[in-house]
Amino acid sequence: MEPKSVKILRVPALVKKLGIGRSTVYDWLDPNSDRHDPTFPQRVKLGAKTVGWLESEIDAWILNKAKQPLTPVSP
Repeated sequence: MEPKSVKILRVPALVKKLGIGRSTVYDWLDPNSDRHDPTFPQRVKLGAKTVGWLESEIDAWILNKAKQPLTPVSP
């Protein structure tokens, strides 16, 4: 069996994959934000000013979100 390659998504690839904006990613990570999502995968530090996310963790997060029931939006 061939080992699965590990892929790291930088911010541009992450926002494209999820169809969201950069600010949404950082809101999901920020515990002080109203849009904070504690289930969103943590970033991986790649360098002094460079971060990325493991694609496998993002994929697992997407699948987990898809399994959750939709919450109704109040008017």
